[in-house]
Amino acid sequence: MSKYSQPPRFDLARILFSLVFITIMIIACFWVVQPFILGFAWACMVVIATWPLLIKFQALLWGRRSLAVLVMTLLLILLFIVPIAVLVSSVVENSSALMSWGARQENFSPPTLEWLTSIPLVGEKLFNSWQALLQSGGSGLFAKVQPYFGKTATWLVAQAAHVGRFLMHCSLMLIFSALLYYKGEAVAKAVRHFAIRLGQERGDAAVILAAQSIRAVALGVVVTAIVQSVLGGVGLGLSGIPYTTLLTVLMFLCCLAQLGPLPVLIPAIIWLYWTGDNTWGTILLVWSCVVGTIDNVIRPVLIKMGADLPMLLILSGVIGGLLAFGMIGIFIGPVVLAVSYRLLFAWMREIPEPQNILSVNTSNTPDKE
Repeated sequence: MSKYSQPPRFDLARILFSLVFITIMIIACFWVVQPFILGFAWACMVVIATWPLLIKFQALLWGRRSLAVLVMTLLLILLFIVPIAVLVSSVVENSSALMSWGARQENFSPPTLEWLTSIPLVGEKLFNSWQALLQSGGSGLFAKVQPYFGKTATWLVAQAAHVGRFLMHCSLMLIFSALLYYKGEAVAKAVRHFAIRLGQERGDAAVILAAQSIRAVALGVVVTAIVQSVLGGVGLGLSGIPYTTLLTVLMFLCCLAQLGPLPVLIPAIIWLYWTGDNTWGTILLVWSCVVGTIDNVIRPVLIKMGADLPMLLILSGVIGGLLAFGMIGIFIGPVVLAVSYRLLFAWMREIPEPQNILSVNTSNTPDKE
């Protein structure tokens, strides 16, 4: 006879305690790895999107995976760490200059903006409204705005801790990326094995589709944003617009959010016309029209290269994911929508489509008297 008696087939207390224990273990594991989740998620997105490039480098470097991983890590440093360092340096320098300029503008006098009258239909109304604002005390307008410079500086100092946390996540992203590059096949096999254990063939298809969606977003959204922001930054630099680096980064963020480069380029064009530089203002206007519409050609081609998914689905996932999860949502949103889209249609195709039930059989229609 066994030392331990056989438990009953249905033991409610045993099931409840098992569920509680499993829940506690899951929460504890999540609590332990929580500081690394964001960095690991970014590393997964980057590695999946750039995996074909790693394979090409490995083929060029005599089949040595270690050399290819080293090259890819250096490229990630150049693409992430160096621009962030330049951006932080630019923000620090420009913010100090802006604060000192704001402190000196006690007797600031706004311009008359007479060029507003040349705008068709609404120009005269805008000019009259601006003149009314000046007559009501335009010199005191800056005095009302000036206290906010101090509040802005205080807020920037309070956000310094977030900058350190962001740099920590970037460092973790580089470390995890190097490890995933080196052991990518083993990790992919384990993930697919887990997905098959959960959903059999559908689970495996969902994992493959998620990888394709990430590459589609990386190609169609991120690459398009890089192209537009670089071209827009070149136009700003040649036009003589100050703070070109900061504006280019802001343009890149606007392109990622699917707003396009025009929210940055249009104020620059207005500023050039305002300062009397009509030649460069016209050149930048034409260049902005090209840069603002080039995504309509580049993005669909790149998205189709990454995955055969509707472009509207990808763009909806990008915008919704960005609003819901932040920058990492640019990849999470399209993956969730793409996997749900494919699984839904796979489930619907398990039965044949219905016949045209809206057709009317005229033979059964009673004759009208």
